[in-house]
Amino acid sequence: MNLFNLSLKLKGFPIQKAKLALKRIKGLSVEDKAQYIINKRTEIINYHLQQNTFYKSFANKANVNDWNSIPVLTKKNLQQPLNNRLSKGFTTKNCQVNNTSGSSGYPLSFAKDKFCHALTWSIFMDRYGWHDLDINTSKQARFYGIPLDKKSYYKERLKDKLSNRFRFSVFDMSDKQLAKNVTLFSKFDYEYLYGYSNALTLFAKYLKRETIVLKDVCKSLKACIATSETLFEEDKKILETQFGVPVINEYGCAELGLIAFQNSKNEWLINSDDLYVEILDENDNILPYGEQGRIVITSLYNKAHPFIRYDLGDIGTLSKKSTLTKPILESLAGRTNDTLNLPSGKTAAGFTMYYVTKTIIEDASKIKEFMLEQFKIDTFKVSYVAEEELSEIQKETIKKALDDYLEPGLHVSFDRKESLERAKSGKVKQFISYVKK
Repeated sequence: MNLFNLSLKLKGFPIQKAKLALKRIKGLSVEDKAQYIINKRTEIINYHLQQNTFYKSFANKANVNDWNSIPVLTKKNLQQPLNNRLSKGFTTKNCQVNNTSGSSGYPLSFAKDKFCHALTWSIFMDRYGWHDLDINTSKQARFYGIPLDKKSYYKERLKDKLSNRFRFSVFDMSDKQLAKNVTLFSKFDYEYLYGYSNALTLFAKYLKRETIVLKDVCKSLKACIATSETLFEEDKKILETQFGVPVINEYGCAELGLIAFQNSKNEWLINSDDLYVEILDENDNILPYGEQGRIVITSLYNKAHPFIRYDLGDIGTLSKKSTLTKPILESLAGRTNDTLNLPSGKTAAGFTMYYVTKTIIEDASKIKEFMLEQFKIDTFKVSYVAEEELSEIQKETIKKALDDYLEPGLHVSFDRKESLERAKSGKVKQFISYVKK
């Protein structure tokens, strides 16, 4: 049963309409596709200049006939309540609202109109089909985080059920837990693994130590999709060897959906169906194919919220083989997270920090940036940028989250700053450990 399609339809997302639209886009000739991209760029800019007060003010010098006059939008520009950024006719009740992980250092609430959200999922479905995977029917082994408060926890579990997936927690990556994971793989017909590159690599290294090939344990496995963090080539080889299946690189973000996905020819294809991707230098000049720079993306369909020339904070390179209609991502930098080692001997993926910090991120206007550092195996510091100090209640909430997601007895201090030190890529790394492994 296509439960995922049904769940989208019941929530008011026009999935069938979106699939038909995607089919039309994919059926365009190379020449027509190029014109389609240019037309959609102009259309979405015009729309937000007319219908979005925030964007009209932000891009008050924009000339729709001169692409270089369109200003680059950053997460810092969006650091204000979501209602201030919505287009006319859209509210938090009639569109899809979500939050980013804050992995770039800037947590952000955002919205998508319902058609845009449906089109995003249509594209995911299409790309998974490249590898004989069906989001509706292929059972997924998901190595991902999960909120621990009851309401959010059961909401995620329901989403997992509707999406035909089982979630393996990345909060505990100890050998004892990973052995239990292997047992589960022997009992169920998972078709693919999906999750944080860091967590998948920890699992693969455990399998290597135990001389286990996962495909031998779970014959139904077809593929592994690594996402959210940079997957280094040496780690990819370990994954392919220990899982016994092809490893596919996925690149996406909550605000925009699928940005790039590897095909069967090992090309990391940029999604040019509903996105327009550019590589810019530090002065916002467009770089030629083959040169590394800032990844800046325009969402061609999101009418609820502008993401026009939106700077993700990532650094990457488009291959010299790229064209307007077939851009190829050659490299991606700046999406790595450290591994957490704890006093009890427990190991957890660094992305766990997303769930810790999310406990206090209710709106982007409260906490603008954050970073968590581990100085000793039991000692952490939260550095943050905010208009006012965290209250004692908020600090206790974070400490409680560390107890719940990691383990009790950890020491944590707080440091409010005017700004956080940024890496060369322009990112604030969300978690840094100075503890030697």
